[in-house]
Amino acid sequence: MTSPALAVSSSAGARKPARFKSLVTKYRVPLSILALCLLPWLLPSKALAVNVLIYGTVAVGYNLLFGYTGLLSFGHAAFVGTGAYVTGIAIGQFGVPWYLAVLMGVIGGALLAFVMGALSTRTRGIYFSMVTLALAQLVYYVALQTPSWTGGENGLRGFTVNKINLFGFDINFLDPVNKYYVLMAFAAAALWLVSRILNSPFGAAIEAIRENERRARTCGYNVERTKLLSFTLSGTICALGGTMSALHLAFVPLDSLHYLSSGMIVMMTLLGGASSFFGPFIGALVFLVMEDVFSLWTSHWQIIVGSIFVLFVLFLPKGIWGTFLTKVMR
Repeated sequence: MTSPALAVSSSAGARKPARFKSLVTKYRVPLSILALCLLPWLLPSKALAVNVLIYGTVAVGYNLLFGYTGLLSFGHAAFVGTGAYVTGIAIGQFGVPWYLAVLMGVIGGALLAFVMGALSTRTRGIYFSMVTLALAQLVYYVALQTPSWTGGENGLRGFTVNKINLFGFDINFLDPVNKYYVLMAFAAAALWLVSRILNSPFGAAIEAIRENERRARTCGYNVERTKLLSFTLSGTICALGGTMSALHLAFVPLDSLHYLSSGMIVMMTLLGGASSFFGPFIGALVFLVMEDVFSLWTSHWQIIVGSIFVLFVLFLPKGIWGTFLTKVMR
């Protein structure tokens, strides 16, 4: 027979993981922003921190579709590249202020995501993935064949942003620290938006579709419309990551639209943990660090990274951050 003291102790021990999970969920946005604030001082270079910030934002957008809605897309590079190209063209060829160019890039990516989503969400499973891949490659070849706008194989250049005016103050955007924290504001906005989505009835709807699409339809959800909206929102956030990349590099490479970039986004999301809120940033960090380290050893670093990725998929299917949360919350 269990003693009352032991029962109370067991009950208290069970409440600790639940309390921790509640706190992490409730304060996930400020905790994530705090971690991002510390990131440039923990990594060996500010450039690496900026890249983690950009690709983490892209992976957050992709995770909304893949991790929370359960749709595997191989075409999200199209939205990243579109956001970057529209921003670069607006600044370089039309002299648009940087903030309006960013808005135009996000809107351009959102419109493309809506069109691609309307076509691809009519299919399911592997057919959905193949349609997104085909449509993304179509965008890639359009950019390749319009060098007067996109620079073709050479990429888009000539739109450097030297200073950013915020609330009457001129900020030197060429300074790595200033650049990081300006771009972090965009990443924070993306995290806040995703958190609001997940806390809304729409967030419950997309997770219901992920778990059982047929049952969600039976419960009265408009599955097609919900998947289309999720696809559009996901592409919009990825386009925001593309605009951040354009401002950072002052250059848009054609490879940003390539299917290999889409594969990299998938890998980052899986490494960090699909359907985990902060996991995409962890995945981006791990992938970029591995790329930096292994590329110093060999030009075939993709083989090493790919092998490690396979091991993660086999033995840590929830990813690094997802596995950590699972262990802590037991």
